[in-house]
Amino acid sequence: MELDQRYPYHSIPVDEALDKLQATKEGLTEEEANQRLNKVGPNELTGKEGINPVLLFLKQFKDFLILILFLAAGVAWYADQRVDVYVILGVILFNAVLGFLQEYRAEKAILALKNMIKQETTVLRNGKPKTIEAKQLVPGDIIKLEEGDSIPADARLVSGKNLQTVEASLTGESLPIEKKTDPLPEKSNLGDRLNMLFKGTHVARGTATAVVTGTGPHTELGKISKSLGDIKTTSTNFRKKTQRLAKQMAVISIVTSLVVFVLGYYVRDYAFEEVLLITVATLVSSIPEGLPAVISIVLAIGAKRMADQNAIIREFTATEMLGSISVILTDKTGTLTKSILTVKSIFLGDDTELEVSGSGYATEGDITHNEESVSTSENAVLAKLLFIAKECNNARLSGDKDKAGSDEENDKESEDDKASGDPTEIALLVLAKKAEAKNEGALPEAQQLDDLPFSSEQKFRATLVETDGKREILVVGAPEKILKLSSHILDSDGPRELTEDQRQQIQDKMDDWADHAMRVLALAYKEAEGGIDSVSAEQVDGLVWVGITGIVDPPRGGVRKAVGACKSAGIRVMMLTGDHKKTGAAIAREVGILEPENENSDYPEAMQEDELEDRENDFDELVDNVSVFTRVSPNTKLRIAEHLQEKGHLIAMTGDGVNDAPALKRADVGIAMGIRGTDVAKDASHIVLSDDNFATIVRAIREGRIVFQNVRQTSFFLLTTNFAFVFVFIVAITMGLPFPLTATQILWVNLVTDGVMELGLAAERGHGEIMKQKPVEKDANILDKSVVPYLLLMSAVMLGLSLGAFYYYLPQGAEIARTAVFLVIAMTQVFNTFNMRSIDRSLFTIGAFSNKYVNIAFVVSVALQLLVVYTPFLSNLFRFDPLPIPDLLVIFLLSSTVIWIAEIYKKIRFGKQQPDIPEGEEWMKDENNEKQKV
Repeated sequence: MELDQRYPYHSIPVDEALDKLQATKEGLTEEEANQRLNKVGPNELTGKEGINPVLLFLKQFKDFLILILFLAAGVAWYADQRVDVYVILGVILFNAVLGFLQEYRAEKAILALKNMIKQETTVLRNGKPKTIEAKQLVPGDIIKLEEGDSIPADARLVSGKNLQTVEASLTGESLPIEKKTDPLPEKSNLGDRLNMLFKGTHVARGTATAVVTGTGPHTELGKISKSLGDIKTTSTNFRKKTQRLAKQMAVISIVTSLVVFVLGYYVRDYAFEEVLLITVATLVSSIPEGLPAVISIVLAIGAKRMADQNAIIREFTATEMLGSISVILTDKTGTLTKSILTVKSIFLGDDTELEVSGSGYATEGDITHNEESVSTSENAVLAKLLFIAKECNNARLSGDKDKAGSDEENDKESEDDKASGDPTEIALLVLAKKAEAKNEGALPEAQQLDDLPFSSEQKFRATLVETDGKREILVVGAPEKILKLSSHILDSDGPRELTEDQRQQIQDKMDDWADHAMRVLALAYKEAEGGIDSVSAEQVDGLVWVGITGIVDPPRGGVRKAVGACKSAGIRVMMLTGDHKKTGAAIAREVGILEPENENSDYPEAMQEDELEDRENDFDELVDNVSVFTRVSPNTKLRIAEHLQEKGHLIAMTGDGVNDAPALKRADVGIAMGIRGTDVAKDASHIVLSDDNFATIVRAIREGRIVFQNVRQTSFFLLTTNFAFVFVFIVAITMGLPFPLTATQILWVNLVTDGVMELGLAAERGHGEIMKQKPVEKDANILDKSVVPYLLLMSAVMLGLSLGAFYYYLPQGAEIARTAVFLVIAMTQVFNTFNMRSIDRSLFTIGAFSNKYVNIAFVVSVALQLLVVYTPFLSNLFRFDPLPIPDLLVIFLLSSTVIWIAEIYKKIRFGKQQPDIPEGEEWMKDENNEKQKV
């Protein structure tokens, strides 16, 4: 027996599908089910085998910088510098553990997919209903489903009653999908296969009987699982940059140390052991053994700041990567929009068009006409429409928000703000409660006597109610159907006959709203005849038309500003959604992804996946010029992402559904929604937004750019101080002078300056118009030629001051001369930290003392220098001869000249500067002010 789980069962009639699956409507026998289970395996998702933790840990030691550090540790061991050996090995271990944890966590995405479905389901076995574990389902099983059930496998619908399913997590479609049994074209998109049920989605309304067509890896969810497991995660762009940085600095350190050795041993004929000890000390000091730890600290600080902005970093390297992002691929449902349907417009039978404010489940809002509030007491037609919306409804609300709230606040519903039922009915119920919240008792109470649920055949819901002894049939449904069943229309003077002109006017309004991506529902009623106790579809005719409502999935608060900020920052925003083309284009226009200039473009505003496939030869050109793609499958999302990466872009992918997981993992930065996002999406991502707000991405991008700046500035600081330090040795040896410092003094300088001051630099805030600059180039080196002039200038200043002090004090003895050189080198490096807070902006423009961490590091570093020089035990250990206090103050003042020289350099090179205002904060400030007003 061969069961083809890949066959397009949606394209054939039910009976043919049952025959092909060798099944009947009575279900399989237990014996047949067990045979099939042994053959096809359990209904579970499988991924690639997990990585061996030992091999993954050992992999962390393949980095070039780690190899250089091992070499430095070996040399230090040979030179009997045990403290340095332990420090270097500790740094190596720290970074190996950090890298191991990051990669191990990334692989949990597959486990999340595996564990996603642990459920029971009702199946027909031997002709009788039976509850079994979902993993025991096999192709050919007949399953029974009802409202609220999670669908346990892919299945062909056999029969259904009022069946609707929610597939947002798989296809991106925000509205419930009405299911039918009719066969469909073989090439139908996933979201258009109305006769299929998919694993991982759930039933929103009605009941269903279906035959299982695919289990485990053969489901649509299983295909995503396989693609997620097959995606190869390459080394991140930031790691490539830091590896290049490590190589650059390691080469500089090794070359300069060799120069010191050659000059000391071969040119000046110093003792081999003395030269070797100094060379090792110089090598260990100049090799950036602290660089990996400092980079980790910079990333950790950036991650903490992003967490404060509601962006939780799962992989540290993503912190900096955001600063280089040039394209954001965003989902629509739940990302740009709230994924909560909301009534925004009302068109009444008296030709009045009303606007409705408020969003989500919040019952606070207003109904207005020309910006003036309209109450039910003033408009009887509105009162009737709201009464129908409330009573012809089976939805439930709990924890109604009876308070004002900004869009940003309402984006995140509290645990008490829950709703159950059909999303469109929830929207109508919220609309009615907005009127009651403003005016208690605005709508009369009614007793529900009977209810006729919505069905695809009748296309309406009807409810029989009694109010003050009067019985009415209230109807909500598809506007075309209700309009056909209506004979009268309600206006301010009561019901009157519905004319053809009025029908055409209503039809025009429905078409206009549909073009603006609104879901239109009609509301009508009729008086119940003869005191009936039940309602049937045949009784629903001769209705009195009351009006229509326009329902939308509204954009999140702040999204339009965020998209505009992305454009100012040189970042392209593209929408990839499983929703309808018109809906996607309408939301894209509303949030600013599509602008008026798009209308005159040679390319369409939006394209569906099948349209893209029809123009396969133009795929690359279309992706480069079209920013909205709808009805997009996971494979096409991946293909678009890969094309953009091949073009040299660094991409961020946002999403919340299972269908987003492969692209989230493949993207340079995957960004998942924390509230509505599935576990699969979160585990495949690098960043999780705890507030589900697209606007948070802009703040995170700004922090990412700051992180890159801080890594660059810290690296410049290390290079400048180390380069100047080695220069002093080379020149001193060339001039035939004694070594300016001993090996232990060299290592102490390295600890006191580089080891302390770089921590303060790691916490620097951003300066200048960061979000009006282009993204950091993908191949931009952390160290580049822009630092060369500054490096040479600072090296010359430090060299001059150090050799001057050495010459001045050398007649008084080598120890006091070395003490002076030690203090000059240490203090110039400490003062240079203030210069390196910004490469191009004046210290006094950004605020001389605005970074408290640099100030603290300064105090600690100076205290440690004085401690080692003026404490008898330590000064003897390090062979220092304390200087008189006046001399110390002179050296302190002379060392500070590096600040004034750097200021002159910045003024000449970068010109006059405006006072520093933390750029990028203005629109964030607007959001905060709005929240404070509330």
